[in-house]
Amino acid sequence: MSREGGSHGLDHTRDPCPWVALSDFGGAFCMGRTHDRVYVTHAFAIPKSTANPSDGTAITAVKARSPVLGGNFGVWGGMFSTFDCAVKGVRKKEDPWNAIIAGFFTGGALAVRGGPRAIRNGAIGCAILLAVIEGVGIGFQRMMAESTRLEMPPPPPQQTSSGSEGRLAPA
Repeated sequence: MSREGGSHGLDHTRDPCPWVALSDFGGAFCMGRTHDRVYVTHAFAIPKSTANPSDGTAITAVKARSPVLGGNFGVWGGMFSTFDCAVKGVRKKEDPWNAIIAGFFTGGALAVRGGPRAIRNGAIGCAILLAVIEGVGIGFQRMMAESTRLEMPPPPPQQTSSGSEGRLAPA
């Protein structure tokens, strides 16, 4: 079902709002931990002071950093999902603007310790990021819809009830 489809414009394929925030937090946490493990072990983001990377320091770095990065991803995902549910509740519709508005609030809330300028920059930056993501998603949906469109054969000629001009001749 598409995001705009359905009887009331709601996406019924996802969990209800209180639970989707917890689910998104857990998913984002796991994604952050996985990303950090891949980054540290395969992109060699090992501190320069390690003389021998095979002595276990890379594994120690992964164990120390991946919960932190996972937590950062999880907080972002949980806050975004919470704001997204709140915006859906206030607007009573589900469209790409909900994600953009939720991104605005999430970016601002995560930057609140940096002061007003950081709040403004974080909110605008996160809203732009979500607008790009939503735009790319809409573009892919349209591209896939165009590629899967069925070609319909032309309709048969209509017959008229009077006279023989619309009738087919017997074979």
